[in-house]
Amino acid sequence: MTETVPTTIATIPAMTGTMGNATETISRLPGDPPAAASVARMIRVDHAGEYAAVRIYQGQLAALRARGKADLLRHMLTQEERHLATFDGLIADRQVRPTALLPIWHLAGFALGALTAALGERSAMACTVAVEETIDAHYQKQIAALDETEADLRATISRFRDEELEHRDTGLAHGAEQAPAYRLLRAVIKTGCRAAIALSERI
Repeated sequence: MTETVPTTIATIPAMTGTMGNATETISRLPGDPPAAASVARMIRVDHAGEYAAVRIYQGQLAALRARGKADLLRHMLTQEERHLATFDGLIADRQVRPTALLPIWHLAGFALGALTAALGERSAMACTVAVEETIDAHYQKQIAALDETEADLRATISRFRDEELEHRDTGLAHGAEQAPAYRLLRAVIKTGCRAAIALSERI
């Protein structure tokens, strides 16, 4: 389908909001993907992210099963499994191609969870904080980009973001910042997560 852009930008009316006497408009530039393609990319990358999150918690549980944080990790895993099931449904309903990188995230997610948990419970919590902070920023951008035509998807992502923030707060409350080399560990994991997001959107 050919899209005609009459001026230098194509404004999406439903994305226009009023702030005082000023009007704030989010516009799509020529060459930007059509709205449907953008939403498909969101669903693809969110599905990949929730898949990886499930694998991270599975890896942590495998390493910490006999230790004190197992029940806490199971609770967070259950929520991530529900998120993944939702995006599984969206992938099927909207006929979105999943990322071709799922086999890599299957291994990498479990390895990240198991390795950080092997360093200790606080390192496992530091991993949770780093991952959930990255997902929070990612979901915030998606919520801001979705208009009223995608109100249900926006509400779903908003609800999941709240639960991801709950996981981050849980990690902080259980000693994440006391993990050895916390700042370095957090920075490395966040960098890896951002790279995985960028790759999963496109591949």
